Amino acid sequence: MDLKIIYFDMPFWRAEVARLSLFMANIDFDDVRITGDDNKFLKEHGKLKDGTSIPFRQLPVLVIDGQSVAQSGGIARICGKLSGMYPEDMVEAGKVDQIIDTVTDMNVMLNLSMRENDPIIKKQMRADLTNTDLPRYFGYLEEIIDANSSHWFVGDTVTVADIAVWSFLGWIAQGVLDDIPPEVIQPFVGLRKVYNELGEHPLVGQWKKKTYSHDESSSDEYNYDIPDRI
Repeated sequence: MDLKIIYFDMPFWRAEVARLSLFMANIDFDDVRITGDDNKFLKEHGKLKDGTSIPFRQLPVLVIDGQSVAQSGGIARICGKLSGMYPEDMVEAGKVDQIIDTVTDMNVMLNLSMRENDPIIKKQMRADLTNTDLPRYFGYLEEIIDANSSHWFVGDTVTVADIAVWSFLGWIAQGVLDDIPPEVIQPFVGLRKVYNELGEHPLVGQWKKKTYSHDESSSDEYNYDIPDRI
């Protein structure tokens, strides 16, 4: 099976949930990281310069034996099944899906503030996220962890749901999002336990060493090197 994951050169959760699950399962894949020029071309043509189809003209995209699949949730499910990190049981599979969809919801909330050009409005949006929205969603996730007999979201082992949350929390924990302090995560013991245990996994460490940028001078809110523990 020929696998290719296409995304930007950044460790963002939308791609990391697929990349990391395959890497941890020792499944070979082509880690394609496009440039700004590549993105401009695909936006105009719906494909890369080599002809690879990009459905909906957005990334990430997973290419399986030449067939392109878009949308983070669908990609996560496929890579989760390939890596053994997605349950066969229908209900447990749905529980994994709900976590990935919730991470998507939180991402959408953050994106609204990232697109705001008025600094005063943006600062207020970030304050609302810090004081209300993010703690509310983190609380919901914490309740799900507490209801499970293990410290993972679903079942007794790591799933793509845990990887999605780990990567999203690391984005915040790095402190690159202006006016959203990393300390917003601290009250949530269950979330931090998921994050810390996954972050200390040897294969996660290998992946970070292999692929993550350590350019501390970057101010880009998408460029980050997530900490091992929070």
